[in-house]
Amino acid sequence: MILYLAALFTGFTALAQSGPQLYNMDFDHWSRKKAQWCPYEKGAGAADQVWDTANKGLSLLGKNGALPEDKIVAVNGEGKRAAKVCSMNVIWAFAAGALYTGDFVRIVDFSGAELAMGVPFTARPKALEGYYYYIPGIINHAKAPYEHLKGKRDSGQIEVLLADWDSPQTVCTNTGQFIDVEHDPHIIGRGNLYLDRDTQGYVHFTLPIEYRSDRTPKYVVITTASSRFGSYFTGADGSVLYLDEFKFTY
Repeated sequence: MILYLAALFTGFTALAQSGPQLYNMDFDHWSRKKAQWCPYEKGAGAADQVWDTANKGLSLLGKNGALPEDKIVAVNGEGKRAAKVCSMNVIWAFAAGALYTGDFVRIVDFSGAELAMGVPFTARPKALEGYYYYIPGIINHAKAPYEHLKGKRDSGQIEVLLADWDSPQTVCTNTGQFIDVEHDPHIIGRGNLYLDRDTQGYVHFTLPIEYRSDRTPKYVVITTASSRFGSYFTGADGSVLYLDEFKFTY
């Protein structure tokens, strides 16, 4: 009887600590559409096309800002991969490497992008957990209001937002249309991690989510960037961010 109750308690504890995850949070699954790397398996349905990148635009120039990494991984094993996110200059504009939940909609004015940020999600995790390995460069591209950062070390970012928007949020880098993470009343919870050093290898992180409301989310946005100010065309050629084994904890 004691053993039965102990097993039952263990089962309840495991259930309480578990909760829904997003597809491909371990970044093992990738496919290609001609020159474009996609962070999901070939033939994946719309529900599994959770993550996106700027590769749809960059691949037209033979480049990818996010791609699979087979050797530099946080967890070894058959079929294990990580995501490699890279910042670069692309002919006429600086492009930060980014991997996020949502959709790349279109290129705008040959230099920026329109994005639809967020995928459906209704849970309230306590934190986002995983591994990252950051190699920042020295900022050699800077535009207003970040000209003062030129010559300084680049910084990256991992951010998670939970919100009760009725639809994904439009972001347009050329027009300065971004999510107002500080004041948007629909944002229920946020966790944010700035990356400001060369980690010399993978480090484990736990990013607590601070909730502003007890409401139920409808969408989640996870954003990762090898150059934190890349949306403002500011950053370093060659900054690299490796990401692996993300998961929500409850």
